[in-house]
Amino acid sequence: MKDGLYWAEKLRRKEISFQELLHLFEEKARKQNSLLNALVTVMNQEALAEYQQQEEVLKRPFAGLPIPLKMLGQEKKGWLSTSGSKLLMAHRASSDSYYTNKLLANGLIPFAQTNTPEFGFKNITDAKIYGPARNPWNLDYYSGGSSGGAASAVAAGIVPIAGASDGGGSIRIPASFSGLIGLKPTRGVMPVGPSGWRGWQGAA
Repeated sequence: MKDGLYWAEKLRRKEISFQELLHLFEEKARKQNSLLNALVTVMNQEALAEYQQQEEVLKRPFAGLPIPLKMLGQEKKGWLSTSGSKLLMAHRASSDSYYTNKLLANGLIPFAQTNTPEFGFKNITDAKIYGPARNPWNLDYYSGGSSGGAASAVAAGIVPIAGASDGGGSIRIPASFSGLIGLKPTRGVMPVGPSGWRGWQGAA
């Protein structure tokens, strides 16, 4: 499987277009997601519109690489923002989160959202609103949590990189379940807001 920087360089050199790469990821999702339940929304038209609005995206580190957001705290204006809960199943984000803005500033384009347990409170991904995220190595098993959908999508090769978050292991647990490298950033490095600040006193 090629990593994110490989595809970024392909985009930068115009050896593949954003639309072609988006279609490639969509095709991989179409073939595997019914088994894995990794992605809970796909927003390709919105992603294309976002890409077309970004100026000089090819000069940014990821040059327009499509990326899925976690359906918990990584908000895109107008997109569903359920936190994996039936209580919020129709809730939509009123603005982009600072995290999402930072992705865009680095040339990453959100195109989908990944499965997560309700409010991220479990280390397996099995929210009733979406159902379980399955492990690509063995579909009888979970892919961990709370970033389980992200781990399933990357481990299956649907995408090379996915947004995740971690308070008590929500990046590291899915990575260990799925044979991945999951990086939890140093406290204070990733931007939080505008609707929240210092999740778990800065631990998340």
